[in-house]
Amino acid sequence: MAAITGWAHTPFGKHAEETVETLITKVTREAIADAGLEPQEIDEIILGHFNAGFSKQDFTASLVLQASDALRFKPATRVENACATGSAAVHQGARAVDSGSARHVLVVGVEQMTTTPGPQIGENLLKASYLPEDGDTPAGFAGVFGKIAGLYFQKYGDQSEALAHIASKAHKNGMNNPYAQMRKELSVDFCLNESEKNPFVAGPLKRSDCSLVSDGAAALVLSDDQTALAAQKAVAFRARAHKQDFLPLSKRDILQFEGCKAAWHEALSAAGLEITDLSLVETHDCFTIAELIEYEAMGLTPEGQGAVAALEGWTQMGGKLPVNPSGGLKAKGHPIGATGVSMHVLAAMQLTGTANGIQVPNAELAGIFNMGGAAVANYVSILQRLR
Repeated sequence: MAAITGWAHTPFGKHAEETVETLITKVTREAIADAGLEPQEIDEIILGHFNAGFSKQDFTASLVLQASDALRFKPATRVENACATGSAAVHQGARAVDSGSARHVLVVGVEQMTTTPGPQIGENLLKASYLPEDGDTPAGFAGVFGKIAGLYFQKYGDQSEALAHIASKAHKNGMNNPYAQMRKELSVDFCLNESEKNPFVAGPLKRSDCSLVSDGAAALVLSDDQTALAAQKAVAFRARAHKQDFLPLSKRDILQFEGCKAAWHEALSAAGLEITDLSLVETHDCFTIAELIEYEAMGLTPEGQGAVAALEGWTQMGGKLPVNPSGGLKAKGHPIGATGVSMHVLAAMQLTGTANGIQVPNAELAGIFNMGGAAVANYVSILQRLR
C-alpha cells in the first residue's frame, strides 16, 4: 500500500497576509523537499479545497503548479467532501499509488476562512448540511450539532461535564503544538460554566465546545511501497476505509454515527486490530459532542457511555488511548480542506518520533477519523511506520 514519505504544515490561525495560492505553494515546495524529491518526480497532484464561498478564486487545482514550473502538465485534480475534504484527497492519492498509475502523488489541503465576514461563514458551513431540512437552523452548523447534543442529553442525561473535559483536554494538548491556532489552556471549570467569555452558542453547546474558524494548509507526498523502502522515512497505510451515509438527518439515527462506526469496523478488521491496539487517535472534534459520540462509534466505550472515557481520563495523554494529542480541531483549528491532510501529517510525525511537544511515547500505530457533515462522509486511516 501507499506510504507517506514527506510532509509540510503551516501554523493554523488567521493569516490575512496569505492567500489560498501562497498557502498552497508554501506547503507544496516544503513537502516535496521533505520527501527528498524534485518537483518533476511528482506524477500526480490531488488538492483538497472545500471553499463553498470562502475564496473568490475557485478552480484551484492548478494553483499547485505555481510552486514550480516543473509541475506543469502533471495531472491535477481538486476533490471535495465537506469537512472530510482533506482525507478524501489523501485516500484518492493513495488509490492512485496502489493502482500503479503513479509512483509519487502530492496531496495538498488548504482553506482560508477568516477573510470571510462572520454571517457568511455560517452560511458557507451550513451548506454541508441537508438544506431542505436544516437550512433555517439557528446558529448554522453549530445549531445542527447543538440539536444532536440536545437529543443525546435527552437520551443519556446531561453530559456537560464530559464535554468540558473533552474541550479542556484539547486545549491542554494544543498548548504544546506549534501548529495550533489557540495555544491557551482552558480549565474544565471554565469550559463547564456559562460566562461572558463562554456563552451558549446552540442548544447545550457553549463557545468552548466549538472548533475554530481557521486559515492554513498541509501537504504530504505518497509513494509506492518499493520506493518508500528506500526513503529517508516512510509511514504506511495499514488500512483505509470510507463510508458515505445519507445527507438528511431524518433518514438515520444521528446519535449512532453509523458511518463512523462502519468505517472504523472495516479499517480495524482489515488491519487485524482492536481500537485499544492503537497508540493514539486523531479524531474529528468539530464539536465536543462529536468526539464523545465518536468514542462510542470507534468501539472505545459502549453506546451511551462515551462520557466514561472523558471523565476517567482514558483519552488524555498518558491514558489508555490518547485522542487528539495535537489539540484536535478544537485547539489546532479547522481550515476545512486542510484538516484531513493535517491529521495524516501529525499522525506520521507521531510514528516517526518527530512530534516534539505533543509526542506520544513509543507510538507504533495511529488511527485517524475525519468526518464531513454530521457523520455523512466518514474516513478512517490506520498508519504504521515502515521505516
